[in-house]
Amino acid sequence: MSVVVWISVVSLAAWLWLLLGQGFFWRTDVRLPPRRDPARWPSVAVVVPARDEAEVLPLSLPSLLEQEYPGHAEVVLVDDGSTDGTGELARSLASTYGGLPLRIVSPGEPPNGWTGKLWAVRHGIALAREREPEFLLLTDADIAHEPDSLRSLVAAAEGNGLDMVSQMARLRVASLWERMVVPAFVYFFSQLYPFRWINRPRARTAAAAGGCVLLRTSTAVAVGVPDVIRQSVIDDVALARAVQRGGGRIWLGLAERVDSVRPYPRLADLWRMIARSAYAQLRHQPLVLLGTVLGLALVYLVPPLALTVGLAAGDAVVAAAGAAAWLVMTATYLPMLRYYGQNPLLSLLLPVTAFLYLLMTVDSAVQHYRGRGAAWKGRTYARPEPQTVFPGPGPGTGEPEAGSVREG
Repeated sequence: MSVVVWISVVSLAAWLWLLLGQGFFWRTDVRLPPRRDPARWPSVAVVVPARDEAEVLPLSLPSLLEQEYPGHAEVVLVDDGSTDGTGELARSLASTYGGLPLRIVSPGEPPNGWTGKLWAVRHGIALAREREPEFLLLTDADIAHEPDSLRSLVAAAEGNGLDMVSQMARLRVASLWERMVVPAFVYFFSQLYPFRWINRPRARTAAAAGGCVLLRTSTAVAVGVPDVIRQSVIDDVALARAVQRGGGRIWLGLAERVDSVRPYPRLADLWRMIARSAYAQLRHQPLVLLGTVLGLALVYLVPPLALTVGLAAGDAVVAAAGAAAWLVMTATYLPMLRYYGQNPLLSLLLPVTAFLYLLMTVDSAVQHYRGRGAAWKGRTYARPEPQTVFPGPGPGTGEPEAGSVREG
């Protein structure tokens, strides 16, 4: 058999494995588990790290303030060095909409060894713990929640004995590039971290979606988050692993009533969002990068190329293997397109989108070696150093060690 035939057949075999052996990652029916209202609703603090979020805050913060939750709940917004009036806007929105009480903390710039978001989360948790909430909802400033979102999350956690419940927010798909890239982003994520594997008792796979994470406060204290993951650029996966290593039960699924309102209208916007953390996902290892590039090419680029080459050369085996692999690829992508309400014909363009992701991943590595690292909103993070104990009060003390706290 020729090399081309071998490559085509291996690509088809890879797709048959992905179809049947990768936790049925392509199915989109992993939603919140059965929910049962608890006899007593536990108290919750919603922690929102926000850096220059004035554009999206009017679409997201009111949805948190207007949560219909039977127990005690409050919102803690962490104004992470914003220069666009995020804190002032938050207080104005709280005055307009009312609802849950809002507190605002400004922690100052993060010290060396911390990412900005996790430094903000640390201060938000510390402030929230002054009132001893039983749960923490960690949610991004660009995430909007339906009025019953918090209630559903808590009922799912309480009814199923879960320490952490995370939902992959439904991302915006309005522009042409969002339609091309966003459903594939979630599809690739679920392929890497199959939800069914994560949600099994005693699971070995761990991941979360950082935009919406409900976490038991006692679990957060026991495992030492966010301090133990303070350098993590991909903080949601690191958080899930920390909880899992500490013996906590985690759950991850697709959201029905949680949506991202952040726009990514241009390819450049999506490129920056993905490239900033792609090489960090590969642990900054050149050999892992090489394997990823070759794997993406084998799985996503070979099928259409094999079909084309096979038809042009009159090689029925190559053409059939390419066609079969492309068919399986397309079939597994269709459920995600339906979840996002997109045209099924976009499934035929998945190899093009995968090629874009390949280029974004390579660009992420290039930027890293140019010293630009994971750049986001004016901050650049280098490769994490070995973890050491950070001196000073942690999230268990309930005391932010710097910055100011204001009531909204």
